[in-house]
Amino acid sequence: MKAQVGIIMGSKSDLPIMQAAADVLIELGLDYDLTIISAHRTPERMFDYAKTAKANGLKVIIAGAGGAAHLPGMVASITTLPVIGVPVKSSNSIDGWDSILSILQMPGGVPVATVALDGAKNAGILAAQIIGTANEKVSNKLQEYKELMKAKVMDSIKEL
Repeated sequence: MKAQVGIIMGSKSDLPIMQAAADVLIELGLDYDLTIISAHRTPERMFDYAKTAKANGLKVIIAGAGGAAHLPGMVASITTLPVIGVPVKSSNSIDGWDSILSILQMPGGVPVATVALDGAKNAGILAAQIIGTANEKVSNKLQEYKELMKAKVMDSIKEL
């Protein structure tokens, strides 16, 4: 099966956060591609990736970035695919606020769906929900996933 979700990040140091998106996609049975693309250090690579993503079979792109966090917005400016931004609290970050605002405050016409700081798991779930609108198998997997979350809460209540 061809990957439907692209997971990209600005540097290897973002991988411990972004792995959560990959993990939930695996759990939901979705294939993904994962790679490093720096908006500032490899702009040509970023442009090529975003320009060819749809032709390569991707349906959604999850882009994680710390600091100035230009990767999600720049990718969204190039592709028509939905882009989900994950602000990453990096070593050069101002408590993550710089990343959050850089991804969240996009100009009109260039939307980026933004999840919480270090919220890659939710980015993976949101990507699956987008794909699930046109794929009943994925939609059913998501329903099972949500039922499992509910069961865990109910089990916790019984343990009290």
